[in-house]
Amino acid sequence: MQARETHEVTVRQAVLADLEALVSLFDQYRRFQGQPGDLPAASAFLRSRFEHGQSVLFIAFDGETPVGFAQLYPSFSSVSLARVFILNDLFVAEAGRRRGVASALLVALEAYAWSFGAARVTLNVARGNVSAQALYRSQGWTQDPQFHMFHRFPPGR
Repeated sequence: MQARETHEVTVRQAVLADLEALVSLFDQYRRFQGQPGDLPAASAFLRSRFEHGQSVLFIAFDGETPVGFAQLYPSFSSVSLARVFILNDLFVAEAGRRRGVASALLVALEAYAWSFGAARVTLNVARGNVSAQALYRSQGWTQDPQFHMFHRFPPGR
């Protein structure tokens, strides 16, 4: 059995120069979510978020290898009179799992949100994704006891 070389997992806010690494991870994430792979569309989507300042991306590395990302969307709470962030995407590639990558991404994005005085960071997780739910609970996240989420989609969808 060959020993696996271990590297320190690092997380930082992503910049446009990280686009290529993010596109691969983002495409893997979308496929994990049941969507077809589409690298050009993934690239265009992420590039647009960067160019318009519409989201904040974090990227995790195992040594020099990109192994995960998280994407926050800024919003506001009228009730709290404060900024909130929506954690829309968090993904760790197979090579980075069970290495603390998701936890490190959560620490980084929470620090970012709190630095802006955010009232909260909100996320949705699939009811069947019990491992993600356990991770969030272990990191101090709580399930909303008051609200159920509803969606409205355009006709024909």
